[in-house]
Amino acid sequence: MKFLSLAAGGPVLLTPEIHGDDRGFFMETFRQNEFEAHCGPHLFVQDNHSKSRRGVLRGMHYQLARPQGKLVRVVRGSVYDAAVDLRLSSPTFGKSFSVVLDDETRRMLWVPPGFAHGFLVLSDEAEFVYKCTEYYAPEDECCLRHDDPAPGIGWPLEAENLVVSSRDRQGLPFSECPKFS
Repeated sequence: MKFLSLAAGGPVLLTPEIHGDDRGFFMETFRQNEFEAHCGPHLFVQDNHSKSRRGVLRGMHYQLARPQGKLVRVVRGSVYDAAVDLRLSSPTFGKSFSVVLDDETRRMLWVPPGFAHGFLVLSDEAEFVYKCTEYYAPEDECCLRHDDPAPGIGWPLEAENLVVSSRDRQGLPFSECPKFS
């Protein structure tokens, strides 16, 4: 596994070593000791799996009192994955980080606690899986508006082609959303 830090203390892009032949492929998707060496001492308590169609944008979600770190990947299709640093004490506060994750490169992204996170489906369908460091707590969930210009997320589809839930459309602008100290 190769680890590429996108910012000190911020998101990390993980690229697995894929072993393939005429039978198919094999890859290791997670190893605790290597993850800790590159991303910190985090333990995962919950795994999630979603399936969405082209144009679906999910996010930008985060939990305030019980922040979740997320190790995300795509097992089918392609997504534009984005994270926004909401840690007031961070040198990258307010900055967005975006990567394309797909079933060809099989790259993964570590999104540390203290970031809002979301993704946009680029393929006809995509299946997205992720590990979380904290249990989902709906009463603790916050949502940053996906289309707020302040973080500078460059979503690659036009706004009229996006499928966004009513809950996510009611996300708060960056200037009003709760932040981490």
